[in-house]
Amino acid sequence: MRQIYCLLFLILHLWCCAADRTTNSYLSPTDERLQRVFLDGVKSSDLQTIYYSVLNYGSRLSSAEKEALCSRVKSLHAESKLNEFEKNFYLIGIHAELKCSTPVPSSIISTLEGALAKDATTAPEVYFNFYAAKAAGIALDDAAKLRAVKNLQAILKKDDSLSNLGHAFAVAAEAGGNGVLILDRVEDAIAQADEVDGKMLQFEGGLSITALVLSGALKLTAAQKKPHPITPVQATKFATYFLSRRSVQTAKGAHVLLDALTTLNQQKGIAPICVQVIGNGQLQPEDLQVNFRVVDLLGNAVSPALDSITASVTAKPGSTSVAKDVKLTLKGSDKTVFALDLKQAKPGRGLYVADLTAGTFKQTVELKILGRVKVASLEVGIGDSDSSSAVKKQSVTYPDKLSSSLSADSQQKVVMKVSLVDEVSGKPISVHQAFVRFENAQTGEEIVFVAEQDTSKAYKFDMDVGARSSDFSHTSGKYQMELIVGDASLSNSFRWHVANINLKFPQDGSPAAAQESVYKPKKEIVHQFRAPEKRPARFVSDLFTGICCIPLLILFILWIRLRVNISNFPFSLSAIGFHVGLGAILFLFFVFWVQLDMFTTIRYLLPLALFTFLCGNRLLRSLAAKRTAHEK
Repeated sequence: MRQIYCLLFLILHLWCCAADRTTNSYLSPTDERLQRVFLDGVKSSDLQTIYYSVLNYGSRLSSAEKEALCSRVKSLHAESKLNEFEKNFYLIGIHAELKCSTPVPSSIISTLEGALAKDATTAPEVYFNFYAAKAAGIALDDAAKLRAVKNLQAILKKDDSLSNLGHAFAVAAEAGGNGVLILDRVEDAIAQADEVDGKMLQFEGGLSITALVLSGALKLTAAQKKPHPITPVQATKFATYFLSRRSVQTAKGAHVLLDALTTLNQQKGIAPICVQVIGNGQLQPEDLQVNFRVVDLLGNAVSPALDSITASVTAKPGSTSVAKDVKLTLKGSDKTVFALDLKQAKPGRGLYVADLTAGTFKQTVELKILGRVKVASLEVGIGDSDSSSAVKKQSVTYPDKLSSSLSADSQQKVVMKVSLVDEVSGKPISVHQAFVRFENAQTGEEIVFVAEQDTSKAYKFDMDVGARSSDFSHTSGKYQMELIVGDASLSNSFRWHVANINLKFPQDGSPAAAQESVYKPKKEIVHQFRAPEKRPARFVSDLFTGICCIPLLILFILWIRLRVNISNFPFSLSAIGFHVGLGAILFLFFVFWVQLDMFTTIRYLLPLALFTFLCGNRLLRSLAAKRTAHEK
């Protein structure tokens, strides 16, 4: 049973992988931005930049420009501080691409032939020498190719970094049957890809390393007639990563980007396609046709051609189906543009999701169908702000303005009610923005208020002129009253001058008075402590004092009854000082309770406490000395 479950899971996984094979963008080799990068690269003084620019832009150069560039790269080669094998590769490659009239110096060819006859120490050295020989037209026999592959094997045993693996794959792909010796390294290299946000795959090292490893792996497996080293889902994630780097600014980066996408695009079994909506995905209510571009990664028509493309459209939010399995049709002679007509479905205003299916390819696109708003009715009037009676309103027809001007003072209110409906269905609609705007005809100052929707879905505006005086800076005069209606899903949002209105605010709230009050000196702020709480009645205070003195009275009574012996009281300075100090402290507490504040009390208490402490300490020491002497 477990084997059956595993088989079902594998089938489901493969089906999901096959279904998710689309991107939302593509990159054309004729992209103007990339062409500008290559054009600037041709004018560069760097051999590497010139080489990659010539590969992509050399055909656009005139014969004179090519010859001038051939002469210039010779001097750049002599001045270059690159490795000998690398700058030789660039020079030979530029000569081969431009078909320079002067041949490559024989000394460089001799150096290259000598390098091919011995083992290199790094994988890039093998790569540059191998491809330089190919560009120079030096025929490499099977023994030379085998030597290069075995050289790479030895290097990879010591250092199998991604850079070395990528260079090894590229050489092995051109080494014929000998390339099989490197083939087993492909799976390990692909396993090192890092996933980003669950949508992209890349290798550590960025665009150059990712393009080098992936292109080399795909070319090597294709040369050895082996299955693709990556799954369709992985191919889509790699393509998504490459397309995210389309803003690359260097000639090398632009070249490897195009080369990687070209190589990936040639893998017909796994290569994704691009399905994107043309335009912003917003449909007008009178034209419910949306166009989609369906191309490969390089912007060409998908080959082999897709049998059919269908779309199912559902409302968002929710899952109400609007159209199901509607077949898209080619639009004109362009084999990359397909049209979806939703006129028969008659969808209303709102957001929709279109699920497109083209064989094993699927893509989800969001669409927005715009609507048209219509003003069913608008009424505006003036009434008393403290009156509950109905306000007499006047009707205004869109887009006209009220023929007569309105007037309102600080004891009145301005009321407006507008009903907005869908132009097609006639049903009331809600909009994101419904504002009432007042603009002073003289100063141009504007004040905007929000109109609220009631239970009947009509928008109401109610403004108490007197209460809103400060919003208008107390400026009386003539104002233009406008209604502003806007919504992201409307194709005819509008701003309507409804009426002119004269507003009159109180005189004491005039702009001059308001300005004077702003700049007039303010009352000085003086910090005040909290007022003391009210004392209780004299009787309560005396009663509480008497109650507090009862324990002291009881103490004296007990002393008399017990006949306390005070004959042993030592009449020394320390004893007298201690008791006097203690009494002074108690008296100070009494004065604090009656008159003093806490800070003054502490100031008097500190010296008294110090004096009492010293006397008490000396008294206790004398008593302890007497007791010790008596015990002896």
